[in-house]
Amino acid sequence: MSTARHSDSSAVLGGSLLLAHPSIREETFKHTVILIASHDAEGAMGVVLNRPLGKRLGELSAEFSMSPLAEVPLFEGGPVQPAQVILCVWRPHPDHDGFQLMFGIDPQRAEELMQEEGVHMRAFLGYAGWTSGQLEDELRRDTWVVSPLVADLLEDSPDEQLWRDLLGQIDDEWKLLANEPDDPSLN
Repeated sequence: MSTARHSDSSAVLGGSLLLAHPSIREETFKHTVILIASHDAEGAMGVVLNRPLGKRLGELSAEFSMSPLAEVPLFEGGPVQPAQVILCVWRPHPDHDGFQLMFGIDPQRAEELMQEEGVHMRAFLGYAGWTSGQLEDELRRDTWVVSPLVADLLEDSPDEQLWRDLLGQIDDEWKLLANEPDDPSLN
């Protein structure tokens, strides 16, 4: 994995991961890993990768229960529009160098992609969003640690352990912070 960094606030972060700083205690984003799908002067949006709901898309509604998408795992994508379903697909890049990410695809296209070998799909309820300048301000306050996407991202545990693993891969100090107990008296 490449070394994560605190972001230059002028960098475009689409396609990057945001790792919640270990000091964040607010439950909405505590110990989250967010995949940033888009980032520009208007703002940013992404989905939380490590909040599985323990359900499948077919359990969400009758529309998906009889669909080939019924078994797609469902995740809490973020606090914005929590009833909106966002489908994301990862597949190996055709030249075998990394992978392609398709974000927010329609169900018909998702069904077509399911037929391809090596495709990983997840459904998210809601998303994380920032208005113009909001994410940059949070980065200046060290709310987030920016990390590049890693090829084996979907092979890691899709829960809080993903956050610990990604932070721990940066260096020993981040690993120590990622593994500290929530209650300091347990040290």
